[in-house]
Amino acid sequence: MTEARGTNDQEGVQVTTVARTPSSLVAPPVFPLPDHSDRSAAAPAFSPKEARDSDLAQPTDSAAASPASFGTLDQLEFARALDLVAQRAVSELGAARVRRRLPRADAAWVSEELAAVAELSVALEGDEAFRPEPIADLSATLAALATPGSVLEGPQLAELGAALAAMRAVARRLTGLKDRAPRAAALWVEPPPVELERAIAKALDPDGQVRDEASSELARARNRVRQTRAQLVRLLEDILARWDPGSLAPGAAVTMREGRYVIPARRGARLAGIVHGASASGTTLFVEPEAAVPLGNALREHQADEARAVLAVLRQLTEQARQALPSIRAAWQMCLAADDLYARARYALDVGAQAPEVAPAPAPMAIRQGRHPLLLAGSGEVVPFDLTLEGSTIGLVISGPNTGGKTVLLKAVGLIAALAQAGVIPPVGRGTRLPVFRRLFADIGDHQSIAASLSTFSAHVSALREIVAQADAASLVLVDEIGDGTDPQEGAALAQAVLQALARRAVRTIVTTHLAQLKEVASRTAGLENASLAFDQVSLAPTYRFLQGVPGRSYGLAVARRLGLSEEVLAAAESALPEAARALEAVLADLEAKTQAAARGQQELEAREAALMRREREFEARAAQLTGRERAWAEEERQRERQAREQARALLLDARRRVEEALGLARAAVSEATAKAARRLVEEGVRQEAEALKKLVAGTHEKGWRVRLSGSQASATAPPPLSPAPRRPPSPAAPAGSTEVDLRGLSVEEATAALTRALDAAVVEDLPFLRIIHGKGTGALREAVREVLAGDRRVAAFRLAPPPQGGSGVTIADLVP
Repeated sequence: MTEARGTNDQEGVQVTTVARTPSSLVAPPVFPLPDHSDRSAAAPAFSPKEARDSDLAQPTDSAAASPASFGTLDQLEFARALDLVAQRAVSELGAARVRRRLPRADAAWVSEELAAVAELSVALEGDEAFRPEPIADLSATLAALATPGSVLEGPQLAELGAALAAMRAVARRLTGLKDRAPRAAALWVEPPPVELERAIAKALDPDGQVRDEASSELARARNRVRQTRAQLVRLLEDILARWDPGSLAPGAAVTMREGRYVIPARRGARLAGIVHGASASGTTLFVEPEAAVPLGNALREHQADEARAVLAVLRQLTEQARQALPSIRAAWQMCLAADDLYARARYALDVGAQAPEVAPAPAPMAIRQGRHPLLLAGSGEVVPFDLTLEGSTIGLVISGPNTGGKTVLLKAVGLIAALAQAGVIPPVGRGTRLPVFRRLFADIGDHQSIAASLSTFSAHVSALREIVAQADAASLVLVDEIGDGTDPQEGAALAQAVLQALARRAVRTIVTTHLAQLKEVASRTAGLENASLAFDQVSLAPTYRFLQGVPGRSYGLAVARRLGLSEEVLAAAESALPEAARALEAVLADLEAKTQAAARGQQELEAREAALMRREREFEARAAQLTGRERAWAEEERQRERQAREQARALLLDARRRVEEALGLARAAVSEATAKAARRLVEEGVRQEAEALKKLVAGTHEKGWRVRLSGSQASATAPPPLSPAPRRPPSPAAPAGSTEVDLRGLSVEEATAALTRALDAAVVEDLPFLRIIHGKGTGALREAVREVLAGDRRVAAFRLAPPPQGGSGVTIADLVP
C-alpha cells in the first residue's frame, strides 16, 4: 500500500561650488554625506553599504564641511589621487576610509595629521617594520550585538574571533611606536578581553562550525545523532536488500528527502511507508519504510537537541561578546584608523614626499619640487616644479603654447593644496609651505550645458561670477584659459577686470591664458606676475619646466611654419600682427633664448656636480675596498703569528722534556761516568731550550712584539688587532605575530623556514590559528606545509580552507591553546 503524507558636526567652513554651469546648478552640497552621482567614471564611487556604515568606517573629519565643493574636487581629479593613497591600505575598509577623506580648513587639524603621517613614514624606514592587520567589516556584527536578544551565527562569531586577534596584534604594534611615532601610538586603545577570543577559538572552527567539545550537551546530542543515523542507514540498507528489485527505481540507494532518509521506488509499487516527494519526471517516489519511521523520528529529535545545544553555545558566546561591545567597537575603530594612517605614510614614503609647513590662510605659499600625483603613478618622467606666491606676489598668469603642460600644472597646484588639507602629504619637497585655505575654487575644462542652453563662455562667466562674489584673501582660485570662448579683445578685457579685482582683495590666484594682453596686464598690475612652461625653440616640443617671472610665447606661427604652411601666408600673418605684438614677441623670443641658454648652463653645471659626486662615491668605495683588504691581511698575519707561537711553544716543551729526562738520569746516577753522561744531556737540553727561546725572541722582534722572560716562562705580547665594526641585525621582513603568512613564490626550503618562523611568532602571541597561503600550483608547497604542520606538536589540527576562503590554495592550522 502506498500512503502519501505531507512533512514539510564640526567646523563652520563654507562650501562653494564653482563650475561652468548656470547659477541654479551650483548650490553647495548638503553635508555630512553628499551625493556622488556626478563623479566621473574614473573616480572610485562609494557603495550604499559604505554610506550605511559611514558612522563607523569613515574618518571623523569626513562629516566636516570642506573648503572645496565636489565639483571643484572632480575637476582636480581629487578622487583618483586619493585612490592612489588608498591602494596602500591593507584592508578594504581602511582603503574606503582613505577614499572618504575631504579637505578641511582647520589649520591645527591639518598640521597634526601631516605630522602623524610624517612620523610614521620615518618609522617605516626603520629596522622594525610596522604594518596593520587586515580586519573584516564588523558593521553588521556590531549592529547585531547592539540589539538585545539577537544571536550571532557561527561564521559571524568566527570572523569576530579573527578580528579580535587582529585588534590585539595592532594594539601591540602601536605600543611599539611610542618612541618613533608617538602620534600613531596615540591611536592605541585597550583591546577586548583575550578570554573572549579564546572562548570563540575553543568553541568554533575558523569557518564557524561549532565544535563537539563546545559543551557537554552538544557532545552528547551529536553522539546520539551519529549512532541513530548509523542504525537508521543500516536498517534501510537491509530493507533495500529485501525489497523486490522490480519495485525499486534503477540504481536505487538510501538517500534523503525533506530531511528524512528514504528509498527510491517506482510509482505504483505497493510498498508500506511514507512518501517524501517524487522525481521531476514523477516516475520515482521517495519512500520512508514504516519500519524506519521510529528511528527517523528519533534522529529528528536528536538533531533538534543538537540544534538547541548549538544555539545555546552561540547565545553564550554572543552574550559574552555583547558585554565587550564598547571595547570591540573602539578597537575596530583603532584598526581602521591605523590602516588609514599607514596608507598615507606608505604613500609619502613611496613617492618621496616631505611634509610641508602649514599655516592659516592668508599665508605665503611656496611649493618646492612639486609633482602631479597622477603623473607619478605613470611610467613617464615627471618634471618637478617650484612655485611661490609670497611677498608682494599673490597671483600668476601662466602663458604659452598648447600641450605645454599649463593645465596639468594648474591641477597639480590644486591637488597639492587639497591633499594636504585632507591629511595626506602631497608629492612635494623639503621647504614647501602651504596656506590652509578656507575656500578653494577651480574652473578647469569645458563645462558647457546643452540641457541648460549654456555655451562654454556662458558657463565660464557663471563660474567667474561666483569666484568674484565669494573669493577672499583666505581663498585659492585656479582658472584655466581665463577669458576664453568669446571675442579675444572682449575676453581679455573681462579677464583683466577679474584679475585686477582679485588682486585688490589679495586672493591667491593662478590662471592660464593664450591672450597676449594678459601678459602685459600681469607685468604692470601690483600683485600679479607672469609665468610660463619652457618650450624648446628648436624641436618645438614642451619641456614642462616651470618658469616663474617669464611670460610664454604662443608659438602659433612657428608651429605653422614647421608644419609646412606657405611662407607667403606666414609673412602675411606676421605683417597683420600689431607692431606692439611683434615687438613683444621679439622680446619674449630673446628672453626665452637667454633663459634656455642659462638653463643649459645650469644643466651642465649639475651634470658636472653629479659626475664629481660619482667620482667621490667611487673613491669612497675604493677606500672601503682597500680597508677590507687591509683587515683581511691583518687577520692573515695574526693567523701566521699564532702558528709561529704554537711552533715555538712546541719547541720549548720538547726542550723542557729533554732537560727533565736528563735531570732524572743525573739524580739516579750511580757512577761518575753515568753522571757525566747525564750532565751532557742536561747541557744539551738547556742549549736547545736557549736556542728555541732565541728563535722565539728574534721572530717576535721582527713582528714588533715585546718579549718578557721570567725564569723558564716566556710570554709574547702584541698590539691588539682591529675589530670590525659590529653589524646591525637585518630588519624583519614582516611584523611578528600575524594570523596569516604568504609563502607564494618561495622555494620549498624558504617556505619551510618562513612557516616555522610564523608558527613561532603565532605561539608567542598566543594566536588561536594561522592561515597559510601556499597557492595551488604543483602542490609542492602544500605538501611541504603539511609535513611541517604534521611534525609540529604545537599544531592541534590543520585542514584546507573552505572554497570561498581559498580552497586548496590555503591551509588553516589550529594551534594548541
